[in-house]
Amino acid sequence: MSPTFAGLTIIAALFVLLGTGMPIAFALGLAAFLALFLESGVGIFYVLGDTMFSGIANLAYVAIPMFVLMGAAVASSPAGADLYTSLDRWLNRVPGGLVLSNIGACGIFSGMTGSSPATCAAIGKMGIPEMLRRGYPTSVATGSIAAGGTLGILIPPSVTLIVYGIATETSIGRLFMAGVFPGIMLTFMFMIWAIVDCKRKGYEFNTRALRFTMRERLAGLPRVLPFLLIIAGTLYVLYGGIATPSEAAGVGAMLTLLVVVIAYRLFRFRPIAGIFGSAMRESVMIMMIMAAAELFAFALSSLFITQTVAAAIADMEVNRWVLMGIINLFLLVAGMFLPPVAVIVMTAPMLFPIITQAGFDPYWFAIVLTINMEVGLITPPIGLNLFVINAIAPDVPTRDILWGALPYVLVMFLAIIILCIFPSIATWLPNQMMGVIQ
Repeated sequence: MSPTFAGLTIIAALFVLLGTGMPIAFALGLAAFLALFLESGVGIFYVLGDTMFSGIANLAYVAIPMFVLMGAAVASSPAGADLYTSLDRWLNRVPGGLVLSNIGACGIFSGMTGSSPATCAAIGKMGIPEMLRRGYPTSVATGSIAAGGTLGILIPPSVTLIVYGIATETSIGRLFMAGVFPGIMLTFMFMIWAIVDCKRKGYEFNTRALRFTMRERLAGLPRVLPFLLIIAGTLYVLYGGIATPSEAAGVGAMLTLLVVVIAYRLFRFRPIAGIFGSAMRESVMIMMIMAAAELFAFALSSLFITQTVAAAIADMEVNRWVLMGIINLFLLVAGMFLPPVAVIVMTAPMLFPIITQAGFDPYWFAIVLTINMEVGLITPPIGLNLFVINAIAPDVPTRDILWGALPYVLVMFLAIIILCIFPSIATWLPNQMMGVIQ
């Protein structure tokens, strides 16, 4: 069986399994298993367990469940509501201020969770009903949350960047630093579009219906500031080389949990169990996807599919920016069908030598890749954030969510173009903090 035919077969099998509604981790693992079984027979059983376990047997992965726990503690408490309310009181006089509050809350909340679904769910539960109550169209209310939630995989601490760092053996601290300015830039670009869209459609009346005194605006800050300080402290110890990502994530999770319990008096067993249960479910889901993706990547390599694709891309005698465009198109299509973690585990080791040989900075590429993956979170058929929004607002048609999120997809494409023109937006901070890579 030729690598080309094997590749088409395994991809077709994956799409068929995904089409049945099978969980992504099981679809990846089963498609890989079937391909390996047809190629090697029963001998595959001897390497099946070891291959999947080796995909997650890395101490650096401890950071993932810790950051997930950190996010679950905030998402399962009224902290998200306090953050949202505080921003609304400060931005209510701006055209489209409630949309800006949602996007800003998503940006800040991303720094607490590192997870897109958690950000989308936590802010959407308050933001969508409030925007609909104040008269915003369903497309504006849901689309802004769906897009704002994607910031969770870009703004550090980002689970996606952790996975990229481990898959490519690059510095996770440096990756986090590379994501700071692009994350801030994309958040402001979302906000700028929201202001333009709201002024164009005449939603100013929604932003001036309520007035708040300075005392009311400052009232919610005491509960929000501790979380912001924890984020700043976590990033400081990472950037300063004081602690490893796993250590910083563990301390950050512990401090966040303590603040949540004390500030909101969650001294009963049930809310604490809910926090750990939520974190466990999401962590196991991520780890299962990563283990299955490792098996899928092993199958692609064993069948020489990876090597064939890599050689074909490397042998393309085209301008390096054309090459980057082809890679981004490939990632965009992959991101529409697979979650970011699975795409990165499968493709990053293959693409890493190609982009470095072409002269691209691997940390800059990580940010471009991540923004590309953000697009996949709000585009069908496997747009994870779309499902989260559907669960929050089941009465809103999926068509409205897609229509509201589409302009933000174009903003993400613009952000990628800006990063291609000005790569220092991603590389300046890590170079200043950790030195230029020789």
